[in-house]
Amino acid sequence: MITSMVSSAASSAAVSMTTSIGLPEYGVLAVVALIFLLSAKEILSASKYWNKSVSASLDMSIFPLFLVFAGIVVFKVVEIV
Repeated sequence: MITSMVSSAASSAAVSMTTSIGLPEYGVLAVVALIFLLSAKEILSASKYWNKSVSASLDMSIFPLFLVFAGIVVFKVVEIV
């Protein structure tokens, strides 16, 4: 009986530790990656290596990160209000 109570208490503690409300702390990595890719796009656009393929590749990786950034901003604004 005691072992089942300890087991259920441990499993409920594990669930509460893994299910937090909000965005994960890895949002900072997404923002840093977005800044890096935007900088790379700006630098490469002025070089001789710039072409449609490079532009499309960077755009494909920048767009999802921009959506994540917008989500983080919206979440932080709602959290403050």
